[in-house]
Amino acid sequence: MAVYLTKEKKEEIFKQYGGSEKNTGSTEGQIALFTYRIQKLSDHLRDLKKDHATRRSLLMMVGRRKRLLEYLKKKDINKYRDLIKELGIRG
Repeated sequence: MAVYLTKEKKEEIFKQYGGSEKNTGSTEGQIALFTYRIQKLSDHLRDLKKDHATRRSLLMMVGRRKRLLEYLKKKDINKYRDLIKELGIRG
């Protein structure tokens, strides 16, 4: 696990978006966790532009989050809209 992502921070994210800190399988919680990780990796890459391994990891995470968002959109459009508004995704 990355240094910026402590166990407490992970539990906090899942408690806020997934309903409980033990509900790590919720789609909303996973999307929120990916969003947090994407923000931290983006900050890292602003400083270290030539870190291509991290850039690849970032792109893979963005793709996973996109697939989860598409799933949530098909499953429950209202939860999808609330989540993207709350997380500040999509401009």
